Amino acid sequence: MHSSTAEVSADPAVLASPQGTGNPPPDGHFKRLVRSALIAVVALLVVGAIVFSWSRAHSPAAKNSAPAAPADSSGTGTLRLKGSTEAVRMRAILTPVLSGQYVATLTITKITAPGTIVKQGDVLAEFDRQAQIRDFIDKQAEYGKLVSQVVEERAKEDAARAKDETEIKTAEDSLSKAQLEMQKSEIMSRIDAEKAQESLQEAQATLAQLRETFALKRKAAQAGIRILEIQRDRTQQIMLHAKADAELLQIRAPLDGVVVLNTIWKQGRMGEVQEGDQLRPGIPFMEVVDPSVMQVRALANQEDFLRLRVGQTARIHPDAYPEMVFPGRLEEMAPIARGGDFSSRLRTFTVVFSVTGHDSKLMPDLSAAVDVDVAGQNNAGEGRR
Repeated sequence: MHSSTAEVSADPAVLASPQGTGNPPPDGHFKRLVRSALIAVVALLVVGAIVFSWSRAHSPAAKNSAPAAPADSSGTGTLRLKGSTEAVRMRAILTPVLSGQYVATLTITKITAPGTIVKQGDVLAEFDRQAQIRDFIDKQAEYGKLVSQVVEERAKEDAARAKDETEIKTAEDSLSKAQLEMQKSEIMSRIDAEKAQESLQEAQATLAQLRETFALKRKAAQAGIRILEIQRDRTQQIMLHAKADAELLQIRAPLDGVVVLNTIWKQGRMGEVQEGDQLRPGIPFMEVVDPSVMQVRALANQEDFLRLRVGQTARIHPDAYPEMVFPGRLEEMAPIARGGDFSSRLRTFTVVFSVTGHDSKLMPDLSAAVDVDVAGQNNAGEGRR
């Protein structure tokens, strides 16, 4: 109680009060209010000046007039981009599409394990081809039978042709003999002359008939042989198609490289292909990549893209192996940007960096950081300004 009284009496305003009650006079309270108002006004003015300066510094006009700030905050003259590794030489392996027939699914009976190093021509995968092999064997037997029939029919036709030609030759001889007999008609009796005339007419009719039927027989025989040849050729085509389909179901490596299995949608789930799986035709389920020549495909935003030039050097850091660093070079820059994922106003450009050297650990689809050396480009820009 005494301490609070001492604190009140220590106030100059209280000491000046004639009544000694501890309440300040009205004019002192007013001064404090004015002082507080002035302090608030000054604070508002300071905040307004700061906001105005910040808005001017970040306005579009100020950005256009001021030089672009470097993207790197370390001041080392490097620009970091994120991308993923990929092989320069690679081939996608698709499920075979059989010719001349519709097959809903194909069953894998053999597949090479991922990561296997293969040579060109090695078997990568094999699908069930029993039906194609069975068709090939059946059509091969049928083809051989038709070939024998064509040979037999041609031999029969040759024999029939020789026989008909002999008959025509005999008819021609008979006609010649009848013509000679007719030359004796002046010294023959009337009956013998009439018999010679009938013999001549008969020989002429027989020869004409043989010649006419000879052409018809040849056409009929050629038509029969042609039918067999068409059946033979059709069977041969089916046989060759079956053989081609059987070979198509055995996929071989198109180049030297490493086997990489793709993750695909199969039987209601995502996963890699295994033996016994059924795949639809035309599905890319495997890749053969050449790891000796790799590259990194990255994305650069519309501001960083202006600082990039083809030929700039870079250092590539695979995220999975922080201790590994590969030198690189900017090889390609996309001429057209693509829209951003979150805003249509943001644009990104695809850039490709070549990787110098290779390592067995450096495989496709590895995330990597790319530090691009843009210091030379910045110095050149300052010299021009």
